[in-house]
Amino acid sequence: AAAAAVVRGLALAVLLVLSPIGATRQARRPNVVLILTDDQDVCLGGMTPLKKTNALIAQMGITFLNAYVPSALCCPSRASILTGKYPHNHHVVNNTLEGNCSSKLWQKIQEPYTFPALLKTVCGYQTFFAGKYLNEYGAEDAGGVGHVPPGWSFWYALEKNSKYYNYTLSVNGKARRHGENYSVDYLTDVLANMSLDFLEYKSNLEPFFMMISTPAPHSPWTAAPQYTNSFQNVSAPRNSNFNIHGKNKHWLIRQAKTPMTNSSIQFLDNAYRKRWQTLLSVDDLIEKLVKKLEVNRELDNTYIFYTSDNGFHTGQFSLPIDKRQLYEFDIKVPLLVRGPGIKPNQTNKMLVANIDLGPTILDIAGYDLNKTQMDGMSLLPLLRGDKNVTWRSDFLVEYQGEGYNGSDPTCPGLGPGVTHCFPDCVCEDSYNNTYACVRTLSSSWDLQYCEFDDREVFVEVYNLTADPHQINNIAKTIDQEILEKMNYRLMMLQSCSGATCRTPGVFDPGYRFDPRLMFSNHGVRARRFSAQTL
Repeated sequence: AAAAAVVRGLALAVLLVLSPIGATRQARRPNVVLILTDDQDVCLGGMTPLKKTNALIAQMGITFLNAYVPSALCCPSRASILTGKYPHNHHVVNNTLEGNCSSKLWQKIQEPYTFPALLKTVCGYQTFFAGKYLNEYGAEDAGGVGHVPPGWSFWYALEKNSKYYNYTLSVNGKARRHGENYSVDYLTDVLANMSLDFLEYKSNLEPFFMMISTPAPHSPWTAAPQYTNSFQNVSAPRNSNFNIHGKNKHWLIRQAKTPMTNSSIQFLDNAYRKRWQTLLSVDDLIEKLVKKLEVNRELDNTYIFYTSDNGFHTGQFSLPIDKRQLYEFDIKVPLLVRGPGIKPNQTNKMLVANIDLGPTILDIAGYDLNKTQMDGMSLLPLLRGDKNVTWRSDFLVEYQGEGYNGSDPTCPGLGPGVTHCFPDCVCEDSYNNTYACVRTLSSSWDLQYCEFDDREVFVEVYNLTADPHQINNIAKTIDQEILEKMNYRLMMLQSCSGATCRTPGVFDPGYRFDPRLMFSNHGVRARRFSAQTL
């Protein structure tokens, strides 16, 4: 009888584990969904088309009004999201294999320690990825689409850069080719359907993490057929820095032709409209995802993050279209979050960055952040509305410019060193468009201090309280003591790692400045900047 009772007890225990009650106990840890768009600005109206996303995420949660990326380019920014590190610590400097974008070195040194890898191996999450990963993912020299990064239970990754049709996906390491039939191939919709399938068939015994990385609104801006006539009367915003000469700025900005030609303006207006059109399919994806979570009774236990890898510009300082620059329109991004314990319809003005996403999601999963080498901070105290939270007042922006050794074929007269040139020979990048900035937001200052690694060691400084569109460079008129403190703070941040990236900023009460530690010779400063791999 005793033996029979033991057997019945064991059977009951097994039933409890397999039953919905047991599954509920196992799945109490929150689920997390991260939606990452590609090149979506926030400064120039990039969130305007997303009415459903605004209703389902922003109005049901929190909007961060000062969310930034540490590098305004796809691959370095995405590497920062995955690692929680600044570019100088993950060493991805541009969108090429040579720049460490999805290279074998990246795969060996950084990929095993990304936050999804920790979620899966340490926290026991089932993990799902769908969409654009890194720009050079799938390159033959780095393992092709057969390479599945550690940390992903389900892997549906786009080969190379964003497309909407005629692309290849790595489906758990196997190549799947897609054509140009809207009903089965339009990538944003394919990602939506894959996500819904995962939610339908996943295990209910483990919490889940999903990362859905859309091509929209990246070029070639191919809208779904039902949206190709949307926004016909929309044009790029004509704000105060549109189509003006970038006086007192780095030479790359000054070389832009002002005023822009009518054909350039027509081109960028068309691009702006098409970008919005592509985002309507993202809006549909969000709606489908939230409805499915609701049907599954998982919405109340799921955090949903919505953000972009960088901003974008359309005509600012007469630069037609791109990102890569140090200004707000390129480094500022949307960040919306809803989830357990987050009150609806909130805004938050704290200075946050995409290096905070990894620590935040690990914190949600219960991982000890002291065990990581991440540079970012967990947003969880801000999401919960904790009182008296000590927060950063500055962060680092860094970018290493790209340029051809030879002349750009579009504009041979400009000589070597430039790239991404338009037919009228306005170039969006150059090898010495290499800069680092301290972006400060405190109770007393809304400031950006930047230094270029070029022969001039060119400096740009903006007081965004008085000059939100960054038209007037005040480097030559700002108080010299502030200039010196910002220069020193920049050097400190450029060499920071982990906790040292979170030390008090120039205008914080705990900040300590010793002028004796300053370099007296700007040439020494420039050589140090150049020697350090951003």
